[in-house]
Amino acid sequence: MLFYKVPAPDQAMLVSGGRRQGGQPFRVVTGHGTYVLPVFRKVRFLTLAMAEAEVSETCVTKQAIPLQVKAIIAFKVGNDPESIVNAGQRFLSDQNQMSVLTGRIFAGHLRSIIGSMTVEEIITERQKLAEAVLDTSKGEMAKIGLLVDSLQIQSIDDMGSGYIDAMSAPHKAAIRRQAQIAQAEATRASSMAEQDSERSRAEYARQTAVVQAEYKAQIDKAQAEAAQAGPLAQANAQQQVLQAQTELAQRAAELRQQQLQAEVVKPAEAEAERITVLARAEADRMRIQAEAAASNGRVALDRMIIDQLPQIVREAAGGLAGANINVLNGADGLGEIAAGLVSQGLTILDSVKQGLGQVVEQPGNGSGAEVERVVIQDSTSDRPGK
Repeated sequence: MLFYKVPAPDQAMLVSGGRRQGGQPFRVVTGHGTYVLPVFRKVRFLTLAMAEAEVSETCVTKQAIPLQVKAIIAFKVGNDPESIVNAGQRFLSDQNQMSVLTGRIFAGHLRSIIGSMTVEEIITERQKLAEAVLDTSKGEMAKIGLLVDSLQIQSIDDMGSGYIDAMSAPHKAAIRRQAQIAQAEATRASSMAEQDSERSRAEYARQTAVVQAEYKAQIDKAQAEAAQAGPLAQANAQQQVLQAQTELAQRAAELRQQQLQAEVVKPAEAEAERITVLARAEADRMRIQAEAAASNGRVALDRMIIDQLPQIVREAAGGLAGANINVLNGADGLGEIAAGLVSQGLTILDSVKQGLGQVVEQPGNGSGAEVERVVIQDSTSDRPGK
């Protein structure tokens, strides 16, 4: 766009001319653009990019030993407007002078600080040296609008005096000694590794020989078993045949025993059982016949007694015929006498029945039982007149 100016991201645009603002000789524009009237305004650009300055200075230490020191300084113009104004007033016409002036400033501070240190401190504490130079130069650099980012000490040389070499000789000897020790350790480790390798190879050879011997033994065993397989198989076959024949003979014997059991033992047991049953039946029959015969005898005896009972009563009454009996109560007294006679006859009958229990059965000649009867004699048979 016409009359519109925009600075680059690493530039500051300085617009001069016109009315001053805040007492500044020019207006600072960064990060955006602005309209600039031609003829009335003038535009210049100041770089804000990183720059570097190299310092190579001969310095004398606290021990009066000269040292050649080389360093690199990284710096840039500050981002704030004040730093840009300060740098613009000093370096806008010749911006390369920033590196020259920075190198001179740091060379002076470097000589001053090295003069207060020993060679040993400078060698062993380079970072401390760089920080000291930065701290002493920071204020002076800010006055000219520059900001230091870093300071690196590149090299330190004693300019052929041999001081640094002498100082480093013990360390070099220690390093050589450590290197020799390390070399010896490496050699020993190598020897041990080689010995371990030899042992491993020997162990592997031994294991290989053992395995080969085992394989050979297995092969020999397999060959021997194969050679014996035929006779062993024939012997096993014969043994199996004999075993089968033995089992067949045992089964034939068992079958014959079962046949004998069915044809002889079982019919014999059945016949014996039949005879036993018939004998028991015959015995039961004879017992029943004997009991029936005894029962018939008792019935005949009872009947005989019953048949003789009227005669017994008459005999008892006949005995009373000649007796002198006084009847006090008339017909009732006679009835009582008659009842007494009947009662006496019944008592006699009971005695006779009790005597039936004494009937003894005696065995006969096998055709039955012979019953011995008890003869009852009437007590009235001894009476006169009979």
